[in-house]
Amino acid sequence: MTDAIQPSRRLHFRARAVAKSAFQALFMSVMPDHPTAADADPAWIASQARVQRVPSRDLTLFIRRDFLVPDECAALIDRIEADRRPSTIADANGDGYFRTSETCDLDHGDPFVAMIDAKLAAFAGIDPAYGEPIQGQRYDVGQEFKAHTDYFDPKGADYVKYCSVAGNRSWTLMVYLDEPAAGGATRFPKIGKTVQPQTGKLLAWNNRIAPGQPNPASLHHGMKVRAGVKHVITKWYREKPWG
Repeated sequence: MTDAIQPSRRLHFRARAVAKSAFQALFMSVMPDHPTAADADPAWIASQARVQRVPSRDLTLFIRRDFLVPDECAALIDRIEADRRPSTIADANGDGYFRTSETCDLDHGDPFVAMIDAKLAAFAGIDPAYGEPIQGQRYDVGQEFKAHTDYFDPKGADYVKYCSVAGNRSWTLMVYLDEPAAGGATRFPKIGKTVQPQTGKLLAWNNRIAPGQPNPASLHHGMKVRAGVKHVITKWYREKPWG
């Protein structure tokens, strides 16, 4: 015997279906002339207004200021503050202080979150099916995420666990939601680039040299916040559909 679906659960499922439909409609409205793809097209990203490509032979890295408006950033911060928990990492090599921020997974059933997700997918030109849920992060004074890559090492012990279904992470999109009083920059040591936090600023980079070939130049460091608090959202895309 199966349990009957309670009215509250029916409403929940209905809300999620509506959010999904709204997400699909918004995605098509914001990028009607560009086909969805399994991978981002750097030429498509570079063609958009107010996008800066960071000069580098080793890493495809873009910056887009004011990608989100302050009200959108504030609404995302509220959601992060409501659901944050200590961050984790697949392999910190025994360093308990490797990643000291707090994290939350934003609910795609929330129409506002679905709208933000659609904007990110449209910017990258990636089929939304390839995206992980948006993750929010909060960094207090002294907290950081030491130099790391977002892709999973194909030779690592956890590669099969995290990549056997959807493949590795192909692209990262990250948006600063506020500006700490001091610190909190994102440093890419392999290419000598440091990006300062600015409310609404988006960073986008390719984690691969080619399909199946991770790019070590994507190494980056979420530097310590020296004063104030920093909030960001991060969206990772995979080589295959997620979920």
